[in-house]
Amino acid sequence: MRTPLKLQAKMSGHIMREKLRGNKRIPLVLMLEPLHACNLTCEGCGRIIEYKDSMTDRMSLEQCFEAAEVTRAPVVSVCGGEPLIYREIDALIDGLIERGKYIYLCTNAMFLDRFLPKHEPCEQLSITVHMDGMRELHDKIVERQGVWDLAIENIKLAKQMGFHVTTNTTIFRETTPEQLEELFTFLTYLGVDGLIASPAFAYEAFADDPYMFGTKDQIHEKFQKLLPVMNNFNMLSTPQYMSFLAGEREYPCSPWGNITRNPKGWKGPCYAITNDHYETYQELLESTDWEYYAQQKDPRCANCKMHSGFEASVVFNMTMTDMISMMRWQLAA
Repeated sequence: MRTPLKLQAKMSGHIMREKLRGNKRIPLVLMLEPLHACNLTCEGCGRIIEYKDSMTDRMSLEQCFEAAEVTRAPVVSVCGGEPLIYREIDALIDGLIERGKYIYLCTNAMFLDRFLPKHEPCEQLSITVHMDGMRELHDKIVERQGVWDLAIENIKLAKQMGFHVTTNTTIFRETTPEQLEELFTFLTYLGVDGLIASPAFAYEAFADDPYMFGTKDQIHEKFQKLLPVMNNFNMLSTPQYMSFLAGEREYPCSPWGNITRNPKGWKGPCYAITNDHYETYQELLESTDWEYYAQQKDPRCANCKMHSGFEASVVFNMTMTDMISMMRWQLAA
C-alpha cells in the first residue's frame, strides 16, 4: 500500500463527517510551520523575502496543538522553516501522535540524526526529506556544499532504524528526465518508501531565476517528458495529479485543502501566496473569497500547479473511474 489503510479510512471518515456538518471547505492537511527560521537559504525560497522581518518568530507548543485540533485535519505536515531546529519538536511530534494525527515531518535532514534516537518508528510518522537532485544540483540549489551527503547519510540511518522515509522533489525548469531518473533510482536503492514530485512555484521575487518555470505550458511540456520516468518508481503523487501536471486533465484549485498555520497566524489564501495572516481559523474561512482562488482568477495563480492546491482537488473531484484507478494505484506499491 502506498499509504496506510488506516489513514485512508481516517481520511474518508473525516470528509464524510465534515460534509454532514455542512462544511464545504474541508481541510485534509494542516501545513504546520512552528517557525520561519531555517539553516539553509535555498534558491527560489519565497520565505526568505516574505518573512525576513519575522525569522525569529515561533509558535508555542500550545498554539501548534490548538491548530491541529481546530481544523480536524487527519494529516499534519510539520514544515517551516526547518522544523528540526524548533526546540519543542520532540514534544510536538509525540503530542500529535497522541492526538491520532498522521505526520509528515518535512526536513532538509541535516539534523535528523539528533531527532531519530528520541523517537520510535510508527505508522503515524513519516520523515519527508527534500531532495532536488543528485549531489552537485542539490547542493547548488540549497547553496551549501555537503548538504546532500549529510542528508543521504541520515536517510540511511532513518531506514536502518525502521522509520518510514519519503522524499519531496521540486521540479525546476532545467530539471531533465535523466537527472530525475538518476535521483529516483538512487533513492529507491536506499530503500526510500515513496517519492513526491511537484513543480516549483514562481514567486514574483524570483521570476527571472533560470531554475523556475514560467508558464503552465512549460510545466505541461516538462511533465509529459517526466511521466514515463516517474511511472517506473513508487510515486506518492497521485496518477490524477500527475496527469494534471502533464496537461491531460484540469482541476479547480482547493486552497483550503492544505491550510497553513505559522507564527504570524492563519495564512491566507493558501500555502503559496499571502494576502494576510488571521488570528483565528474561523476568521480565515470567513474572510477569504474561496471561489475566486479556486478558479485561479488571481494573477499570482496563473502558473501554479502545486500539489498543496491541487492534490486535494483530486480527492474532492473523484469520479467512479478515478476511484477504481486510485485503488489499483494504492495496491500496486
